[in-house]
Amino acid sequence: MDKKPLIILTGPTSVGKTALSIQLAKMIHGEIISADSMQVYQFMDIGTAKITPQEMSGVPHYLIDILKPEDEFNVVKFQEYAKRAMEQIYGKGKIPIIVGGTGFYIQAVLYDIDFTENETDTSYRSELEILAKEHGNEYLHNLLEKSDPESAAAIHPNNIKRVIRALEYLHQTGGQISTHNAEQRTKTSPYQFCYFVLTKDRAKLYHTINHRVDLMMEKGLLEEVKTLAAMGYTKDLVSMQGLGYKELLSHLDGECTLEEAIDIIKKETRHFAKRQITWFKREKDVLWLDKDQYPSDAEIPDAMIHILKEKKIIL
Repeated sequence: MDKKPLIILTGPTSVGKTALSIQLAKMIHGEIISADSMQVYQFMDIGTAKITPQEMSGVPHYLIDILKPEDEFNVVKFQEYAKRAMEQIYGKGKIPIIVGGTGFYIQAVLYDIDFTENETDTSYRSELEILAKEHGNEYLHNLLEKSDPESAAAIHPNNIKRVIRALEYLHQTGGQISTHNAEQRTKTSPYQFCYFVLTKDRAKLYHTINHRVDLMMEKGLLEEVKTLAAMGYTKDLVSMQGLGYKELLSHLDGECTLEEAIDIIKKETRHFAKRQITWFKREKDVLWLDKDQYPSDAEIPDAMIHILKEKKIIL
């Protein structure tokens, strides 16, 4: 049976994936699935750099604005929703383009990772959630570091859901989730795929990140966070742990000045970009697109088309 085509366009935050994805989608009649853990949430537009209807330029997008901030969203749900969206896109005779920076989500779809095992008993998960509330995120992260250093290095202490999942996996199976993920990564993809990672000079990327945070503040990120807080959304929600949101909530709680909050957002976003790049370097079969190698951004889609034709993903 012929494998169905799949295009992935990823890279660190602020590198310019959105604009490029629209150009590519128009050139190949593709439709876009967002692989972003935050853009699924309604009311969270500025801080997630969510694509606007105008920017979509008529290209259908999936997995944007589909949940309320209190709703749970994780890799299992992403995989389920993305596969459903892909079937719709294939049904139209078009090619899905997965766009976004959440590498684990992309991997889950690309290699059809199996998350079914050990999903039923949640008692240990509840214990860990209580421990996190009592002792803080760092405490759980230290537990993980002792039992699965590789996972601990890959997961930020504030990403409490993934820390808990790794500890839970260890408790249920006796094995390390990093080993499980490495095994899953050796699986052959059920798709005929092209996995593009957009990148640029690190210093330039960090400058873009800092500038983007300033722009978000100008566009009204603080007001957006105030509105969410007024709606009853608090820091204990996974959605409100997103970059920009938790720092400004801390400011609103009087824990830091606005200037300090903005500096922390910039620093944390730069760290996030660095972790994303590390993740993509570990992935196999990726094609790096260095923006600095092209005289202008307008030439990058043509280069991608050339590669897609070579790989027989498009005719």
